[in-house]
This record gives sequence, C-alpha cells and structure tokens, in this order.
Amino acid sequence: MTTTIAAPASLRIRQIVGFLVCVELASGVLQGYYTPLFTDIAHHLSIKDASVNWFEAAQLVVSALVVPVLARLGDLVGHRKVLLLSTAVTAVASWAVAVAPSFTTFLIAWALQGFYVVWLPLEISIIHQRTAATGEQTRLTRRSAAFLVAALEAGVIVGAGVSGALAGSIPITLVLMGPALAVTACLVVVWFGIANTPPRDQGSVDLIGLFWAVVTIGLVMCGLILVRVDGPGSLWPWLVILLGLAAVVPFARVELASPDPLVDVRLIVRRTQWPVQVTAFLLGMSVLGAQIPLSTFMRTDPDEAGYGLGASAGFVSVLIVIYVLSMVVGALTMPAVARRASMRTAMIVASLLIAVGYALFVPFHTEVVELTVNMLVAGVGSGALVASVPAAAAAAAPPDRTGFVTGMTNTTKTIGGAIASSIFAIALSSAGSIADAKAGHASLSGYLAVWIVCAATALLAAVLLRLAPRDAFGDLT
Repeated sequence: MTTTIAAPASLRIRQIVGFLVCVELASGVLQGYYTPLFTDIAHHLSIKDASVNWFEAAQLVVSALVVPVLARLGDLVGHRKVLLLSTAVTAVASWAVAVAPSFTTFLIAWALQGFYVVWLPLEISIIHQRTAATGEQTRLTRRSAAFLVAALEAGVIVGAGVSGALAGSIPITLVLMGPALAVTACLVVVWFGIANTPPRDQGSVDLIGLFWAVVTIGLVMCGLILVRVDGPGSLWPWLVILLGLAAVVPFARVELASPDPLVDVRLIVRRTQWPVQVTAFLLGMSVLGAQIPLSTFMRTDPDEAGYGLGASAGFVSVLIVIYVLSMVVGALTMPAVARRASMRTAMIVASLLIAVGYALFVPFHTEVVELTVNMLVAGVGSGALVASVPAAAAAAAPPDRTGFVTGMTNTTKTIGGAIASSIFAIALSSAGSIADAKAGHASLSGYLAVWIVCAATALLAAVLLRLAPRDAFGDLT
C-alpha cells in the first residue's frame, strides 16, 4: 500500500517540477538574452557603456521592493496566484522594452521586468508545500531547487545563443522581442500547468513597513546616483546615503511592532537565517552586479581602449554559454557535496570558488583563455550558491514562513546587485583618457575595481557562513 500511495505523489511532484522548469527556462532567457546586446543597446539609445549599469540598478531596486511584498502575498493568497501575477507584469514589461523609443522609457520598462525575480522563491515555496507529506521535504526541495536552477541556466544559454546569432542581422527592436515571446509563453504554462495552492498564513501586507523600505532603499540609491552626478568629493551624496542607512532604525522598529511585518526581523536575525540572507546580499553583488561590466569589457576594442577582447555579440554569447554551463555544474553538484559534508560547508566552498574566480581577473584578463578559466571557476561557485541559498533558507524557517524567507533571499540578493551596479557604474564612469571618454569606454582601473569588489564580497560570505550552525540548513542526507 505504501508503494501505491507514494508513486502518484512522486509523479505529481515531478509534474509540478516539470512545469516550473518551463518557468525557469523563461527566466533564464530573460537573464541571458540581453547580455551580449548591452553594447548594441547602448548604441541604440545613444548612451555610454557605463550608463547601461543604471538599467540593472533600476531593475534590481524594483525587484528588491516588490519581492518581499509578493512573497508575503504568496503566503497569504497562495503562491500560484502571485506567480501568475508577476509573470503577467513581466510579460507586459518585456514587450515595452522591445519597443521603447528612448532611454527613459527603456529604463522604466526594464525596471518593471524586475518582477520576474520572485519566480524562483515562489516556485521553491510551491515545491516545499507540495512535498510536506512525503517525509523527505528538505531533500526533495533541495533537489528540485537544483533542477530549477539548472533549467534557469539552460534558459540563459538559449537566450544568449539566440540573441548573439540575431544581433546585427535584423533590427534591434525585433531582436529585443525574443524575451517578450518567451515570457508570454511562460504565462500560458503557469495558467494551465500549475494547480492553485492554498494560503499558508493569515494576516495582511505591511504597508507601513513597505513605506520605510522604500525610504531606506530609495535614499541609498539616490545617494549613489548623486555620487555619479556630483562626484565622490561632494558632501551631499554621502549625507543622503547616511540618511538612508539611518532609516533602517525606524524601519526595524516598525517591523518589530507589526503583527504582520513585511520583514520578520526576529526571524531574520536568528543564527540559522542571517548568514544565509547576508550571503544572498553578497552573492547578488557578483552574480547580478558584474554581468554588464563583463559584457562591456569583452566587447571593448583593445585597439581603442588598450584592453578588452573586441568581441562580437555572437562571440560574447559563446563565452556566456561556457560560464552558464559551469553554473549548471555547480547547481547540480551542490546536493551531492551537501550530502557528503553539510550544506553549510558546501556553501562555504562555493563562496571561495567565486572569490578565487573574480580575483583571477585582476592579473589575468588579456586573453580569451584567461577570461574563460576565470569565468568557469566563478561560475561553478555561483551556480552552487544560487541553488542552495533559497533552499537553505526554507529548511531553516517555520513551515508558514517559507515564502517569506525564500523571497527575502532574492530581496537581499537584488539589493546587493542594485548597490553593486550603482557602485560599478560610478567606478566605470571615469574614462582612462580623453580618447576613451569620446569613445564611450570605461577605464581599466574601473573594471579592476569591479573584480576586486566581487572577490572580496564572496570571501566575506565564506567567513560569515562559518558563523551558522553546521546543521542549520536541514538534513544532510
């Protein structure tokens, strides 16, 4: 009888994961498709390479603000409903990106695409909920997360390959319609393929907490923008940033007093949670913040700037495919490493790989082979962390708060990416020479700063993960 009951349950879980894999394929297309095109987009909008980083910063800010709200709504009204809503918004924004006629309209549409960031935590929450009666909830959730991340990276490969092949052969507006088509198809999959999920909690959305979150993040980002406009020697940008950091205090007080906080501060500061959330923040600085600098560096003509590969969009897409394949390897090997050691140990090793990979960029960045090796090392670590961070957070959380904690990993990751993108935009905005400035190129020292920051933050993540209990993130089998 046990076999008769278990088999249909196992089949249902595989079906759910199968449909969610389609969603992550679309997510991967979104994340990989544009990367070979950033230089082409800059030319299309008549902006400099460094200015492209503000697209990523704007999108990540929107993601950071909407993800905790949507994750909370998932616990309140059902994760499938929120997944459907976020997919619809992303589809509309993707079509708007394709037809946007100016920098401003493109920036707004690109920012609204950030709703897709909530997909993975919602999917993991759906799987975590559906596996509750199996007796192997943690193991199945962790394994499913690895498959979802592998699907995401496969989507990145497809997206990068297709955009690299299309670039230059058809108008850029038509090229940019690719992700819109993928997300629209994803919307159909969610509508018909994912069954409704019941609410896991009662309460309401904390709008006062949302207000203070907007104030905090908004002030910090405005300060970074002012640093870019007025220069690091100006006092006002730093005062604005300090105000943003100071706003964390009233934000935390409001959340501690709220019966239904947007951010459950008491849960987040637990020894089993805060190392994961801080790791997600630091991971975002390299995984999200460094994407555009890597692309523009590879596209830069060494005869003009004295560095770069002078690569075409098609060749960049090949390098991205190699990088993403390494991320797939990292994601799929993470469960095996966690079984042999512990999830904490596996995450520490992954963080160290990211640190080593980006540190190698500093001395080795002049040849294709050097960049490829660096990206492979960093990619394995990045894929492993992307897969393990939300699963570790869910394993260390109460059953009715899995949506919140997995959503928070993406929130903190996107905040890290937004801050890094802004810092990198500032670092890259100072041209190395007058000729570089006229050509729109950034300075080599700016790129070196990017890689040093990525290496340092990954190393810090490895140190902080040591502070979590060894068995904090679920079973080790």
